[in-house]
Amino acid sequence: MARRSVLSIRIVEGRNLPAKDITGSSDPYCIVKIDNEAIVRTATVWKTLSPFWGEEYEVQLHPTFHSISIYVMDEDALSRDDVIGKVCITRTMLAEHPKGYSGWVSLSEVDPDEEVQGEIHLCVELLEGEGGQRLRCTVLEARDLAKKDRNGASDPFVCVSYNGKTQESTVVKKSCYPRWNEAFEFELPDPPAEKLCVEVWDWDLVSKNDFLGKVVVSVQGLQAAGHQEGWFRLQPDTAKPREDRRRGSLGSLQLQVRLRDETVLPSCCYQPLVQLLCQEVKAGHQTGGVHLVTLLDETTTAESRQDVAVNLVKLFLGQGLVKEFLDLLFELELAKPCEPNTLFRSNSLASKSMESFLKVTGMQYLHAVLGPTISRVFEEKKYVELDPSKVEIKDVGCSGLHRVQTESEVMEQGRQLLQSYLGELLDAIGKSAPTCPPVIRAAFRQLFQRVGERFPQHQHTQFVAVTSFLCLRFFSPAIMTPKLFHLRDTHADARTGRTLLLLAKAVQMVGNMEPAAGRAKEEWLAPLQPALQHGASRMRAFITRLKLHFCLTGEALSFAKSPGVERCGSIALANIRAAERVEEKSFGSCHVMQVVYVDEAGQQETAYLQCKCVNELNQWLSALRKVCGNNPQLLHAYHPGVFRGDKWSCCHQKDRTGPGCGQTRHSITLQDWSDPLQPDVEAQRLFQHLHGLQEPLREKYWQLMEAGGAHDGPRGCGEGPPLPLVLQRLFEALQDLERCHRQLPPAAPAPLELQT
Repeated sequence: MARRSVLSIRIVEGRNLPAKDITGSSDPYCIVKIDNEAIVRTATVWKTLSPFWGEEYEVQLHPTFHSISIYVMDEDALSRDDVIGKVCITRTMLAEHPKGYSGWVSLSEVDPDEEVQGEIHLCVELLEGEGGQRLRCTVLEARDLAKKDRNGASDPFVCVSYNGKTQESTVVKKSCYPRWNEAFEFELPDPPAEKLCVEVWDWDLVSKNDFLGKVVVSVQGLQAAGHQEGWFRLQPDTAKPREDRRRGSLGSLQLQVRLRDETVLPSCCYQPLVQLLCQEVKAGHQTGGVHLVTLLDETTTAESRQDVAVNLVKLFLGQGLVKEFLDLLFELELAKPCEPNTLFRSNSLASKSMESFLKVTGMQYLHAVLGPTISRVFEEKKYVELDPSKVEIKDVGCSGLHRVQTESEVMEQGRQLLQSYLGELLDAIGKSAPTCPPVIRAAFRQLFQRVGERFPQHQHTQFVAVTSFLCLRFFSPAIMTPKLFHLRDTHADARTGRTLLLLAKAVQMVGNMEPAAGRAKEEWLAPLQPALQHGASRMRAFITRLKLHFCLTGEALSFAKSPGVERCGSIALANIRAAERVEEKSFGSCHVMQVVYVDEAGQQETAYLQCKCVNELNQWLSALRKVCGNNPQLLHAYHPGVFRGDKWSCCHQKDRTGPGCGQTRHSITLQDWSDPLQPDVEAQRLFQHLHGLQEPLREKYWQLMEAGGAHDGPRGCGEGPPLPLVLQRLFEALQDLERCHRQLPPAAPAPLELQT
C-alpha cells in the first residue's frame, strides 16, 4: 500500500505584466516551487507583457507538502533576474477544489519576511525547581534554511523570547543546516505567559539581519503534556505591520491546478476490477447488448475523458491488451451513425484513447521524425509567409544598389522555403516505417481494416482515418508547439512560430488527403498545391509500409568525459541509495546533483553531476528516483554539501560517515509520458472514476435499452430491466475496493505546525 499526492499544473499564460526592461517590455518565465524547492522552470517568452506558455507538468509529491508557489521572473542577460510577482497556493486551498482549480490569479509582491523555508528541531519542557517552575527551550538544529547571502548560504542564529525577555544563540557561519544544541531557560510567572517565540535570523556584519522564520509554542498546551519535542516548520512573521502590497497591478496568471491524493492498494485488491475490464475487451463487440465501454464513454464527462483515456491505455498496455482495447473502441465508434468525412473528429473516448496511446508509446519516434526539421526551422529563422494580408516587405540589396522586394517575390521565397521544410519532413516520415513502434503499427493496421469494413465503397477513408490521428492529432500539434512535446527547450519567437504554424497546416492538409478542400478555405495556399498533392501520395505509400521493430533498455547509469566518448565507468541502478541536489555554495555552481551509491567493495561513494538548468536537474533526479524507488536500504537523510578538509560544508560535522543533515526526497518526481507503467495506480484512478459513476451507468444502461426497444413502458423509481452480469460484477468489484479503503489504517501524522 502506498499513499501519494499527485499535482497536475498547467501554466497557460500571463497578462498585463509590468515592464522590467528599458525597452518597455519584459522577458518572463515561471519557476514552480514545492515548499520552496524549485521543481520546474518554464521557457522564457521574449519581449512581451502577455506571454503564452501552455506548459503542463505532473509532479508526484509526499502527502505532507504544504504549498505551491509560482514565481514570475524577468530574465536578464547581464544582471540577476528580476522578480515580477508570485502566486501561492496552499494544500488547504487545493483540497477545497477536488476537481481542480482553473482560472486567472492575480500576482502579489514578494515579501522577504514571508519567503521562509525549512524546519527547526526544538525540545520545550517545564522544569520543577526550588524557586518554582522554569521553562526550558533547547534549540538542537535546523535544516533547509533559506539562503540569504551571496555565497549561497546563511549565518543563522536563534532568538528565544518569553515573557518580555529574549536570549540569543551563537552564530553558525555559512550553513543552512546549523547545529546549536543550546538550552535557554526562563522563569515561569503566575499566571504563565501564553507563548514562547523562537525566531531564526541570518546574521549580517554590515546590513540589517535577515529574517529566516519563526515558531510560536503554546505554553498552555505544554502544561498539560509537560514536554514537547520535534521538528517544527518555520513560519513567516505575520505579526509585523506591512505596507499595502500591490496586487493586480503586477498582472495575473491563468492556471489549471489539480491535486489528487491517492492510496494505492496491493495489486491483489484490484484483480477483480482489472480482470473484468480485460474480459470485456477480449469478448469484443457483441450485437444485441450494451457494452461496458459504451456505457463508460456515454457517462464520462468531457472534462475527465482525457484522464480516463490515459488510465485505460496504460492499464491495457500493462496487460498486453492495448491493441485489442483500441480495436474494440474503433468497432464501437464505427457502429454509431457516422459519415466518412467526419470520422474520429470528435473528442470521443476512442479519439482520446488513440491520441493518448500515440503519446505514451510514440514520443521517441516523434522526436526522431520531426526533430531534424524542427531544429532547422529554429536555426535558420527564415521569413515565411504565403498570406498576402500578412506579408511584410523587406529591403534587399547591397552597397549602392538598393531594391525593395515585391509582395510576389516575398511569397515565392516563402513558398520555396515551406516546400523545402515540408519535403524534408515527408522524407523523414516515409523513411520512418521500420522505426515506427510495432504496437503503433498494429493499432493502425486494425484501424485501417475496421474502417474498410465499415465503408467498403470509400477506400480513401481508410487512409484518412490513419492520418487523422497520425497527422492531425500527433505530428501537427508537435510542429506548432515543439516545446510542449519536448522537441525544443524554448518557445518559438513570432517569426519562427508563424513558419511552424504554416508547416503544421501543410501537414494537416496532407493528412486530409484532399488538399483542394483546404485550398477552398484559404486561396493563398494554392501555390503549395502541387507539393501537397505529392505529399498525399507519399503519405499513402508510407501507411502501407509499416513493419515490426524492437528496442532495448539498459540497467546502469553510465558516464564518460564527454558525449560520444567511450564510457569510463558505470553505477548499477540497484546500488543507488539516493539522488539529491547539492548546495550551490559547495561547488560555486547551480544545478549540481549527487548520486549516493555503494561500490563493488561495499563502500558508500558519491558521484556529482553538473546539469545545465533546473529542468535538466529535476529530469535526472526524477528518472533516477523512479528506477531506484524500490531499492533496498535507501537513505532517509543525506548531506546537501560536500566533505571538504575535515568537515561537511552543510552542517560542519567532522565525521565523514555521520548521519545526513537533510531529508531525502525519494517521493518527489516529475511525471513523463515515458515513465514505466504502474498498473496499480491506473487501476486506482479508474476505481475513483467508476465509483462515482455507478448510478449514471445504471441510468444510461436503462436509457440505451429503452431506445433499442428492449424495455417498453414507463419505468418507476428504482425499476428497470435487470442489470447485465457485467454491471453486477463491476459494482461488486467497486464495493470490494471501497471496503478495502475503509479498512486502511489511519495516515501518519503530519509534521508539527505553528501553534498559537
